[in-house]
Amino acid sequence: MLKKRSVSLSGHATSVALEPAFWAVLDEVASAAGLSQAGLMKRIDESRGRTPLASACRLLALAWAAGDRSFVGSHPTD
Repeated sequence: MLKKRSVSLSGHATSVALEPAFWAVLDEVASAAGLSQAGLMKRIDESRGRTPLASACRLLALAWAAGDRSFVGSHPTD
């Protein structure tokens, strides 16, 4: 079952639906980066290029779960 979260990105309201396991990892990423959930989504949005937002979230979560912490060090704390 997917869980939706709503966020405002670039002045537009949007929602992202992901499996709870992905949200759990993304919450861990946000905490490690010192970001709110909205701040994390903004950073993902800024770096995703043409990749759909939900896909970019899943890819980040998979990379994090595999031990890649480069996302946290790639930006100053917001």
